[in-house]
Amino acid sequence: MISIQEQDLNSKQKDQKFIKCVVWDLDNTLWDGVLLEDKEVSLRKNIINLIHTLDNRGILQSIASKNDAATTIAKLEEFGLTEYFLYPQINWNSKASSLQEIAKLLNIGMDAIAFIDDQLFELEEVQFSCPQILCINADKINYILDMPIMNPRFITEDSRIRRLMYISDIERQNAEKEFVGATDEFLATLNMNFTISSAQEEDLQRAEELTLRTNQLNTTGYTYSYDELNHFRQSKKHKLLIASLEDKYGSYGKIGLILIECQPKLWTIKLLLMSCRVMSRGVGTIMLNHVMSLGKSNNVRLLAEFVPNDRNRMMYISYKFAGFNEIEKNGNSVIFENNLTRIQAVPGYVQFQVID
Repeated sequence: MISIQEQDLNSKQKDQKFIKCVVWDLDNTLWDGVLLEDKEVSLRKNIINLIHTLDNRGILQSIASKNDAATTIAKLEEFGLTEYFLYPQINWNSKASSLQEIAKLLNIGMDAIAFIDDQLFELEEVQFSCPQILCINADKINYILDMPIMNPRFITEDSRIRRLMYISDIERQNAEKEFVGATDEFLATLNMNFTISSAQEEDLQRAEELTLRTNQLNTTGYTYSYDELNHFRQSKKHKLLIASLEDKYGSYGKIGLILIECQPKLWTIKLLLMSCRVMSRGVGTIMLNHVMSLGKSNNVRLLAEFVPNDRNRMMYISYKFAGFNEIEKNGNSVIFENNLTRIQAVPGYVQFQVID
């Protein structure tokens, strides 16, 4: 019997840009056998290679399994795999609810998740409840590394350490939960160092990846190829800026990108995006105010394009908070302008550096 998921697999791959997280079932999927019936389950052939390869490509992994949590974690530790799975959902809830929880905790869209299970009932229940998720039957797992949506064009340094950066995020979140005091006081304990620089050729692979991966905090949803970004980098009519962030827990990597079209008396922000992982750190405001300062020092009008979608409302709010006002609507797009009279200082809890 061929499931609906398998029939739609090719069309879903065409519709999706890439997968950000692969979520595994365990019994008869990650390993052969049912753990509660046989404590001596064994990993499926080639599964270690699959997990390591996905991890190296920057694809996160998690678990949605109906099992006893303590027994399951012990078995994963025995196999040396615990560290590869972020926010594992091992409980007796529906797989759909577990997947929704994983998406929420990772702060990614449901359409960025692939779910692998051996039970057609589970796959069909997930597809019914969460149709955006790509469902894959466990008997197809040896083909997943060849799927276009599992193959980012570039594997950057940020890709290779993405899981470790998320683990650092979990440490930060735990520290924030335990901290007693105002948000700014907690942020001051992080010793954040934020850098904005002109994008160099070695930054372009990550820059392309950012335009492809960032959906929620992207002002236009535009994506740009390596070659297009290289053109903007070298163009006298454009500025391409890239931002990075680190703190005492480690590096967030390259987390922001700004593309500005520069005419003699008019600059237009064509793209402003930042990683969802830094949403609560206030760095989007720093990026915007830096561009505003540049515009003021160059004595130009500063406009910004915004194309709304069902995910980027936060970026609309960011423009409004930064003092941008709507001056024009053209179809689905909005043009903002900032009069550059209210440029906020960099928060005192951030060390800010500009590299030309």
